[in-house]
Amino acid sequence: MKRRYGLIAALLCLPLMAAGCSSSSEEPKEVVTTDAADTSGEAEEAEETAAAEETEENAAAEAEDSGVVTIEEQVLVDQDGIKITATEYVTDGFMGDGIKLLVENNTDQDYSIGCDALIVNDYMITDLFACDVAGGKKANEVMYLSSTALKAAGITNVGKIEMYFHAYDSDWENLFSKVYSEIQTSAYDSMDTTPDDTGLELYNENGIRIVGKTVDENSFWGTAILLYCENTSGQNVGINVENMSINGFMMTPYYSADVYDGKKSIDEITILSSELEDNGIESIEEVELKFHLYDLDTYETIADSDAITFSAK
Repeated sequence: MKRRYGLIAALLCLPLMAAGCSSSSEEPKEVVTTDAADTSGEAEEAEETAAAEETEENAAAEAEDSGVVTIEEQVLVDQDGIKITATEYVTDGFMGDGIKLLVENNTDQDYSIGCDALIVNDYMITDLFACDVAGGKKANEVMYLSSTALKAAGITNVGKIEMYFHAYDSDWENLFSKVYSEIQTSAYDSMDTTPDDTGLELYNENGIRIVGKTVDENSFWGTAILLYCENTSGQNVGINVENMSINGFMMTPYYSADVYDGKKSIDEITILSSELEDNGIESIEEVELKFHLYDLDTYETIADSDAITFSAK
């Protein structure tokens, strides 16, 4: 699990650093309630409650009219002594959009709470969320939605957020895992889920479709090859890249995509600039690779593709 969080953190740094540090202006290439009798006090309290609800409704309506995304407070998880409540949709100038969560640990043991998967508008998105809560305590934390991942997927209005939560103790034993929750925001009815699948189709078998979109030779770490993946296989699938070469030289591809059934993803294959330099590669002329597909639950192999070759222009 620690290695998994380390990998997530490393992968998150790549697009964030790339966005801020790329110095070249060259564009990426394309891939060819209960009723009760009222007393006077109860009546007054009811009036105050109604007024407060009306104020909230008016505020929500104003926010919707202004394009600001909001959510209703709601319980996402209430299981095994752990309660997670979504209280607010927030936007941070640096971190981006997120969901403020109240995490309550009503057990006598310390637990770490996190996400097995986060899905926004049907796209797999990297989450920035980890929360340690001691037994009998509470914590307010924000689950941020990776701004670079949202941008890559073309998501401009967050309408639906799906989360799979887990909780584990100091011995990495799960109290629970993959507990599903869904939030529909004020932008739900206007969200766009049209797939951004333009590009060169590289693989389309076993219910998995992979499209090569762009090759960016000026990313921070070297080269980034953007892939769109769509899963209609009936199972949750992991995708790795193997036996990759550029211009005939073997390379180490940094890529791993988890795509749940019925969902989509957009992720980059990253090639380190040091490897390109060591092999005297200044421009991408030909890329060859294989895809390894496996079941995320059993880790059993679904398929290994034949060698796939494509170029960039």
